[in-house]
Amino acid sequence: MKVLIPSALRSYTESSQAEASGANLAELLLDLDRQYAGIRFRMIDEQDNVRRHIRIFINGEQVDNLKQPLRASDDVTIVQALSGG
Repeated sequence: MKVLIPSALRSYTESSQAEASGANLAELLLDLDRQYAGIRFRMIDEQDNVRRHIRIFINGEQVDNLKQPLRASDDVTIVQALSGG
């Protein structure tokens, strides 16, 4: 399935989108990491939670659950939240 990659992570993919597969979000992120070593750690912390500055959307709906089931037709968008003052 198509995964949209934020600019902060494009140093891994060298593209604004990537193809990955998985029965759920956790498997999809592992597949991305197999293709682009180190990218998962930038999104998922040591406790297997989505990092605070990362938002993941499936078909436009924000998800935090790595067990969220996926279909081959789903669009996954990864967004890096901005902070500052």
